[in-house]
Amino acid sequence: MLLTIDVGNTQTTIGLFADDGTNLMCWRMPTLHTDTSDSLRSRLHGYFAMDGFNFRSISDAAVASVVPVLTRAWRRCFQRMLGHDPLLVGNGASCGMELKLRNPQTVGADRIANAVAAVRSYGNPAIVVDFGTATNIDVVDRSGAYRGGTIGPGLMLSADALFARAAKLSSVPIEVPPHALGDSTETALQSGLVIGAAAQAEGLVARIKRELEIEDATVIGTGGLARTVSTATDIFDVIDSDLTLRGIREIWLWQRQHEE
Repeated sequence: MLLTIDVGNTQTTIGLFADDGTNLMCWRMPTLHTDTSDSLRSRLHGYFAMDGFNFRSISDAAVASVVPVLTRAWRRCFQRMLGHDPLLVGNGASCGMELKLRNPQTVGADRIANAVAAVRSYGNPAIVVDFGTATNIDVVDRSGAYRGGTIGPGLMLSADALFARAAKLSSVPIEVPPHALGDSTETALQSGLVIGAAAQAEGLVARIKRELEIEDATVIGTGGLARTVSTATDIFDVIDSDLTLRGIREIWLWQRQHEE
């Protein structure tokens, strides 16, 4: 079996895949910059034991990380577990997709994984909106090449900053209010945060479609808050919570096939 790790700035998502590509299990844990290879290995043991999987059944691993110190920790973790290095997505490894960028090495590993999975699952052109710590939009053009996208503050990051700096505002549930026009402080905040995130995605996606002349692009939402935001907009063709993990697997599979 293959273990895929998506290390984000706030959360780390772990996916367990069978040899036929079936996603057997997904776990989420907080991203702690102080984690060591030993603590990571201990957590993995705990997840496997909790859900009845055999820890020794893992034959390989692939890691997409935007936190360099944890990239090294995960690498050492799998060196001890498997006796060899995991595939490090975005670490100079080819992904099977042309990256039409000035400096492809600077693109986040999770963004590359999202683009690869989008094309494999839904075809091209495709636009992925990932609602994580940052809200990323990634674009694959009609030819199947990755063209870049946008990076902005994530919904929760914006909310935390607002609640921390505005003395009279308190935290509210992150959900879609009944109307865009808030009739209380709570619904006004929810509108600004959630409907605001949806409106931002709508505007950016529309501009990107016009610029690249890809009006027929499939728009995929992913990330922890994608389903919440999707109830406030009709721009998404599909919500795919496992997109990044599948993209990591696709890159691992492409690498393995081209090494043989």
